[in-house]
Amino acid sequence: MGRLVHFEIHVDDMERAKGFYGEVFGWSFQDWSEYAGTPYFGAVTGDEGEPGINGALMQRKGAAPEANQPLNGFACTMGVEEYDATEKLILEHGGKVAVPKYALPGMAWQGYYVDTEGNVFGIHQPDQHAK
Repeated sequence: MGRLVHFEIHVDDMERAKGFYGEVFGWSFQDWSEYAGTPYFGAVTGDEGEPGINGALMQRKGAAPEANQPLNGFACTMGVEEYDATEKLILEHGGKVAVPKYALPGMAWQGYYVDTEGNVFGIHQPDQHAK
């Protein structure tokens, strides 16, 4: 089976990206640069007993994504408890709205944002009353 077990977010400014994801989502980081041979920080995204995966921030090797272009790759979506509070943190820490909050009727609230490095990601708050 091809179960997703790890993700990598390409970044231009490692400290800025660590600050963004640490402040907005509470992630912590471990320096794995010596193994990768390049700036590479493992991202611990939650408790081991919770569903989800860990990943990493890695130094970008090429050009950053261009604004207003279609997504070229995968978009990671983070589960959140309070959509509006998380959106506020995203914006306060330098993120931007890519696709505003919308309802997945009877399931959740969803939206997409651009991080400080130009990458698109989503947030998702389960809510059976969303409409």
